[in-house]
Amino acid sequence: MEPEGFYTLKGYDLMEQGLLTTSMEDYLEMICRLQGQGEGVVRVSALAAALHVQPSSASKMAGSLRDQGLIVFPRYGYITLTPEGGRLGAYLLRRHQLVHRLLCQINGTQEELEQCEKIEHFLSPRTVENLEAYLERREEP
Repeated sequence: MEPEGFYTLKGYDLMEQGLLTTSMEDYLEMICRLQGQGEGVVRVSALAAALHVQPSSASKMAGSLRDQGLIVFPRYGYITLTPEGGRLGAYLLRRHQLVHRLLCQINGTQEELEQCEKIEHFLSPRTVENLEAYLERREEP
C-alpha cells in the first residue's frame, strides 16, 4: 500500500525501517564481489582498497555487518559471508548489475558506475524483479 501524499526522502526512509544502511549495502555488495573473485575470503585491506576507504573504516563496518549476522569476522581475521549474508550480498550484486545495464542502455555508454551507485539503494525488490524482466524482454533477439 502506497502512502498518501508526498514525503521527503528521509520520510520514506523512516517508513521503510530497513536493517541495513546504504553504506552497509555497499560494503556487503563489495564483500560478495571480492569473495567471488578470490579465495572465498576477503581481507579488510582489500575491502578498504576496493571502496576507497581507510582500513579502520572497513574494519568498523565489518564489525557492524558481523553484528547483523551477515559475515563472519574474527578479530584480525578474514571476512567470510554467512549464508544469509551470501544471499543478501548476491541480491545486492544482482541489483547493481541490472541497474548498471539499464543505465548503459539508456545512455548509450559502457560505464555508468556513479549513477548506478547513487540510485540502486532506492529500488524495491519488486522493482528489481520487474527491471530484470524488462531487460530480458528488451535484449531478446
